[in-house]
Amino acid sequence: MTDFLVKHFIKNPGQTEETAVRTAYGMLSGVVGVAVNALLFVLKFIIGTALGSVSVTADAFNNLSDAGSSVIGLVGVKMAEKPADAEHPFGHGRIEYITALIVAFLVIQVGFSFFKESIAKILHPEALHFQLVSLVILAFSICAKLWLCMFNKKLGKRIDSQVMLATAADALGDAVITTVTILSILIFRFFRLNIDGFVGVAVAVLVIWAGIGIARDTLEPLIGAAPDPSLCSEIMRRVESYEGILGTHDLIVHNYGPGRSMASIHAEVPRTADIVETHETIDRIEREVGRDLGLILVIHMDPLETEDAQVRKVQEQVCRILTSIDPALSMHDFRLVNGKGRVNLIFDLVVPYSYDKKASEALRSRIHEEISGLDKRYQCVITIEKSFMTSTKRNEENL
Repeated sequence: MTDFLVKHFIKNPGQTEETAVRTAYGMLSGVVGVAVNALLFVLKFIIGTALGSVSVTADAFNNLSDAGSSVIGLVGVKMAEKPADAEHPFGHGRIEYITALIVAFLVIQVGFSFFKESIAKILHPEALHFQLVSLVILAFSICAKLWLCMFNKKLGKRIDSQVMLATAADALGDAVITTVTILSILIFRFFRLNIDGFVGVAVAVLVIWAGIGIARDTLEPLIGAAPDPSLCSEIMRRVESYEGILGTHDLIVHNYGPGRSMASIHAEVPRTADIVETHETIDRIEREVGRDLGLILVIHMDPLETEDAQVRKVQEQVCRILTSIDPALSMHDFRLVNGKGRVNLIFDLVVPYSYDKKASEALRSRIHEEISGLDKRYQCVITIEKSFMTSTKRNEENL
């Protein structure tokens, strides 16, 4: 069914790096979500009213909130499609995250409302009415939600959409909630135990928890979450695969919405290389890698000493000292400058986020002490920084 819908409603579905195609996937997901959840709301509301069941009614309004969420998602996807303009040179892609955050708050609000109603039901329980047709419709609801989960999960993986994957997880949670609701009705039917209010509380808590999860997943890219490690590895691997590139460091990836990323990276090149030829290579890498990975790529050239044996030897010694202090440390942009009575060793030091200002200064002093043990003339000029990637250990690759 998923492939059928994609085939008939999305043009060029394989070109997922295109903004228009991503928008089409988002529109399809939203329309299907509205249709399925609206249908389930009507069925469950009728059942809940007939049974006098707050848990079924709560489940119905959860579906209504899901339908409303899909509508907001549709609007958000359409607004996110707007092209870049003078006020927003990187486009409007983050609107998709903002709309998802609005959806999260709506889900949480619905959960709190039914939490209060379920508590009232526990304090003042009402009799439930068992009807086989009601259970059949609820079972249909479970099947529909499981299908919706697989539908959104498949689309989410296809276009790498965290919003769709979150929607899939929410649909799976709804299926579990409805299953528990059926169990409460069966328990009342066969054991005359009315646990409807308690199940309503459980439903409400799960709805609130789902809303918090959506908010958390949405806030991360807005706040500035670390980029996908696999994307970082692929960018560095591709850049380093070109002839004349000795290594890379200082990779930064900015997320301006799904499918809208910008990356900057420092590429290490031989100091003796022809600057014009190297610049042409850098330009070609920016075009080709940026096109293939679907992002804007900016590369800064860093000259690296490759022929001076003394510089290479001292660099290796410094690297070994750093590794002995903390294997998580790494350095780049190493330079050796001879002066009168002193030799400046200049480099950038990348430290883990566990190093605060005090720990960083203590580390700087220890490194200076150990390096000066190699030669009293050595003076360290260290710039301490933290990586914008998950992993900071690049010592060996920087040699």
